[in-house]
Amino acid sequence: MSLPPFTFAEIEERFDDMFVEANESVIQHLTQFDIQTQDALLVIVEKAASTNSGLAFQFSNRLQRAIELMEVDTIEMWLDQAIDVFDSKGLYGAIEKLDELESVANHAKQKLTGIAFDEVCNMLEHFVVGLNGRKLKIESDKKTYTDTETIFLPGMVNRFSEKNDNFQLYKCTVVFLWAQNWFGTWHNNLTETLSQHDDPALALQWFHVMEMIRLDQKIKHELPGIHRQMQRLCELAGHTRVCDIEITGLEKKNLEKTITLQSSVKDVLKLLPQVVHQQAPGLNFYAGCLQTEQVELRREIRLIKEKDLFRQAIAHVLEEKKDKKASEFTEEERREISAHEIPDPDMPEGFKYRLELDGQSIEPPDGVESLMSSIIQDLGEIPDEYLVAAGDGNYKVIAEAEKSEDENVWAGTYHEEGAYLHKEWDYRRQRYKKNWCALREVKLTSGNTRFVKDTVNKYAGLIKNLRRTFEILRGEDKTLKKQPYGDDIDIDALVEAWADMASGLEMSQNTFTKMHKEERNIAVIFMVDMSGSTKGWINDAERESLVLLSEALETLGDRYAIYGFTGNTRKRCEVYPVKTFEDEYDDETKGRIGNIKPQDYTRLGVFIRHFNQMFETVEAKTKILITLSDGKPEDYDGYRGEYGIEDTRMALLESRQQGVHPFCITIDKEGRDYLKTMYGSASYVVLDDVKQLPLKVADIYRNITS
Repeated sequence: MSLPPFTFAEIEERFDDMFVEANESVIQHLTQFDIQTQDALLVIVEKAASTNSGLAFQFSNRLQRAIELMEVDTIEMWLDQAIDVFDSKGLYGAIEKLDELESVANHAKQKLTGIAFDEVCNMLEHFVVGLNGRKLKIESDKKTYTDTETIFLPGMVNRFSEKNDNFQLYKCTVVFLWAQNWFGTWHNNLTETLSQHDDPALALQWFHVMEMIRLDQKIKHELPGIHRQMQRLCELAGHTRVCDIEITGLEKKNLEKTITLQSSVKDVLKLLPQVVHQQAPGLNFYAGCLQTEQVELRREIRLIKEKDLFRQAIAHVLEEKKDKKASEFTEEERREISAHEIPDPDMPEGFKYRLELDGQSIEPPDGVESLMSSIIQDLGEIPDEYLVAAGDGNYKVIAEAEKSEDENVWAGTYHEEGAYLHKEWDYRRQRYKKNWCALREVKLTSGNTRFVKDTVNKYAGLIKNLRRTFEILRGEDKTLKKQPYGDDIDIDALVEAWADMASGLEMSQNTFTKMHKEERNIAVIFMVDMSGSTKGWINDAERESLVLLSEALETLGDRYAIYGFTGNTRKRCEVYPVKTFEDEYDDETKGRIGNIKPQDYTRLGVFIRHFNQMFETVEAKTKILITLSDGKPEDYDGYRGEYGIEDTRMALLESRQQGVHPFCITIDKEGRDYLKTMYGSASYVVLDDVKQLPLKVADIYRNITS
């Protein structure tokens, strides 16, 4: 027997408990529903109240209309969108999102047969990676277009009654916009070129139509399966197929001769004067629009950067060949490298370039092949002025050169370019805040090695014992029994085999023992708390512990990395590479250990997620994440108490799901109160005295990896 619905007074009391003032008409409207629906809606209001009382008030005032238009799960989705906006833009931005109630409801109805961008984004990103040319990103926008670096798609496609057809439309749109980039639509400055016509806007429309005809042939040749989908969707929508478009003034046979598989964008531009005096036919739905200003801005910035990088790369090659600095080259020497076309049917122009010096082919540095491809994609060639070596020789590997060179990345107005963006768990809302924390890897300068030398002298006896213990651990042989061949007789197996034979069974041949050295395949990251609370004894103890561990691990042979971590609000989370997996334990690394200094706060969850992500690229049978810390997670902007603990707990659950084994070593005497919640009962240790840390940490490591 189901319970009766909540009364007006009971619903009003629920609102009072949330400290939310609700309109009487809203409460009265809620009394009409069964208790399950009432409770589900009130839980959604509670979610709003846990975020902000003002947001909850605004949400409640719109709730009656929302109930009329949407199902309960859609109402919750609408609130979640408003909360996301609140997180980034505050209450006024969230109210604007709540005011989009009607469009959200329509969007939800469309989703019944349509398909949302969020549903297909990942698939489309993987799909476009497999296509030729410059790597393109996929993002959502109100307009459908490309700026030559990103493909922008609508947030929802609902043109067809079948979901799969709508997905295929997304896919066809991606291919068409990719084709614009790959087959040279943007080789020319279109704003400048089309301004020569009496009506530049009409000329742009015609250019788009003619390019659609040209690219249709390119796609048919390169991707026939996708082209068939394009044809099918055109017929399904009642559109004219591209191959059937007729243009007054151009006979069909003449059109076929003019725009062929071999046609370039220059051929299309030459054709425009013959058609631009008349109205342009409509575009097919996957063609999007041409945003020339965005393209030209992106293209101009990229051309300047890539020309500079290419000239630096040439200078680097010449420096190696001539064994002198680029600044010492004569003008003739700067021009000694040439580029020669060689046939390549996979390239849109039908050729690629080979670099030569003194008539001999030369191997371009890392990243230069893709750089050359990008330049050709923009210009259709490598111009002569690109083949002049830069004078400073200040060459970097391309991947590194693309990173921000600003050492003080946090100065001025904060921006997220170049930062790693990580989610954060909000236990009150029971959901993640997407891209909530911005994290950067900041270079830790290396100092002198005095601290390491002093520590080695201070703990010389302990280090000697640790090395001996770890050597035994490394060289431990295991006896394998019942082997077909080996070093000695397995007496137990032999007796068992004789007994089998005596009873009429076949005698087993597995009667030997063999010694086997078990190979360790362990990778470990030590994340070291650099928060301000570690100042003094704690910081010294952490650094001494790292020295002892490093000295011992060099004997054991396990792969290990060391990173410091600190932060100040969600927008300024920093990790300091002390020793990466690739680094040697040399004077440079020792100098960085000595330079670890206390700084700000401990927003633990974001750092755990960052190292989880780092482990994805590490091949190891056992992956261990060890935290050295002095206290509970805490940051300046409300990241403390249960919120910080729950976010850290969730990040550690993510670690385990990825096969990473987390462990915490802390000197916080109150740590047992929260560490069990975060790590579980067997994955942490609390040291009562900070002076024990260097003495115990290597022993703890040995125990958890044995």
